[in-house]
Amino acid sequence: MITGAGSGIGRASALRFASEGAHVLAVGRTRENLEETVQLVRDAGGRAAFFVADASKEDEVAAAVAYCVQELGGLEILFANAGNTDRVVPLLEQTVEAWEGQFRDNVLTSFLAVKYAGRHMVPLGVGSIILNSSTGSLRANGGTVAYGAMKAAVNSLTMGAANAFAGTNVRVNAVLPGLVETKLTKATFDYARAKGSESKMGALTPLRRTGRAEEIAAVAAFLASDDSAYIDGQLIAADGGISSTHPFGRFVL
Repeated sequence: MITGAGSGIGRASALRFASEGAHVLAVGRTRENLEETVQLVRDAGGRAAFFVADASKEDEVAAAVAYCVQELGGLEILFANAGNTDRVVPLLEQTVEAWEGQFRDNVLTSFLAVKYAGRHMVPLGVGSIILNSSTGSLRANGGTVAYGAMKAAVNSLTMGAANAFAGTNVRVNAVLPGLVETKLTKATFDYARAKGSESKMGALTPLRRTGRAEEIAAVAAFLASDDSAYIDGQLIAADGGISSTHPFGRFVL
């Protein structure tokens, strides 16, 4: 089961997971996007279904997990990919409503995924839960202040859940994407292109380029697989090395 599967990293992950034999349930808020994801998976020879749900609403997450178990035959992997960014606003002008929205879209979506996937997986003694965080959680200016704070909370949730599930063989890890163009980050990339600064974004990383959604999907697929059987409670940065080298604050588009 993959939340936020209608586009970007979620769609790329649905394709990657299915290519490795998973029967994928694509979950998201927009039916048309999910239908397109499912069709792409099927055109590539994979198996997929979709379920329309808001990943920040408890009853809808519970229903999606129940559907996955009943209709797809179980739930062994959940990639909690759903999330959202926010507008750049000076810190002293930010609103409580904006912070609450970031909490709902990034932290609550991850918590509900852990809660309901865990309730199914723990009694069976098998499962991998992957949360989508961000390298913006590791230092300032990798996103807005609120976004970075919420993704830092996702990191803590990752480690806390892994320990809460100790001895159950249910693993919880997080992937931390860096500069990757998706539907959510397109505005930033478009702004950089308009100013002729896109190449500067890639130059921030030791690899001298920005990332692709498919590259994040590959990390998520690894964390979902038995190849990562001894990895638990970890934060895996997939960012071209930017988090180990550059203070984000030095770069201005």
